Amino acid sequence: MRIASEERGSGFPVLLIMGLGYGRWAWEPLVGPLAERYRVIWFDNRGIGDSDKPSGPYTAAQMAADALQVLDEHGVDRAHVAGTSLGGMVAQELALEQPERVAKLALLCTTPGGQTFPIPEATLSLIAEAPTLAPDVALRRFVENALATRGELVDDLVARRTANPPDPAGWQGQAAAGTTYVNPRVEQIAQETLVLTGDRDTVIDPRNSELLAERIPNARLQVFPGAGHLFFWEQPAAVAAALEEFFG
Repeated sequence: MRIASEERGSGFPVLLIMGLGYGRWAWEPLVGPLAERYRVIWFDNRGIGDSDKPSGPYTAAQMAADALQVLDEHGVDRAHVAGTSLGGMVAQELALEQPERVAKLALLCTTPGGQTFPIPEATLSLIAEAPTLAPDVALRRFVENALATRGELVDDLVARRTANPPDPAGWQGQAAAGTTYVNPRVEQIAQETLVLTGDRDTVIDPRNSELLAERIPNARLQVFPGAGHLFFWEQPAAVAAALEEFFG
């Protein structure tokens, strides 16, 4: 599997795992601040960007193996790991399957899957309506749905997503990994864990973050008021500071 990755900075390694339908470019708000203190490594998941796009469906376990491959290719034995949304599910798998490779774990706006709080109605309604919309209109609506704020940030993300369109088959493969994910071993995650979420997330119910913080033995929750699913785009300085304080 060819996985496209980058690194910046020096210090203890930090691996960033992106969510569904976004390439590694979507970590931009956090890479710069974190790279001032850490060796930051970020990559395109399988199915998107410059990485291979095999036929799906994918699983979170397969994508965790890809993340492990990235660590190996960068010569990193152990790293702090942060994953957002689908990337948070992948990060959980990596922490469970390769615990010696994960120092601290940060889970952003994600879920343990299974019998948890379902996808909010706003997102379900948009998914149902999207096939009837013009592609550019649907794209804007999905970006707006992922944010609690409006204005220039919507325009910026729409432009970036237009310039970096997801591969349709790869998107479907990634989506399958997210919709089928169930982590029955969440209580076995041994790493110190920071769970982060925006309280106005309409993509993944913020109460799933509360469940993660309750079920992971050594975890704490940090909520960002007034922020949506892409809360690290809406409040990048605050999120970077929280991660830096946690990673130490």
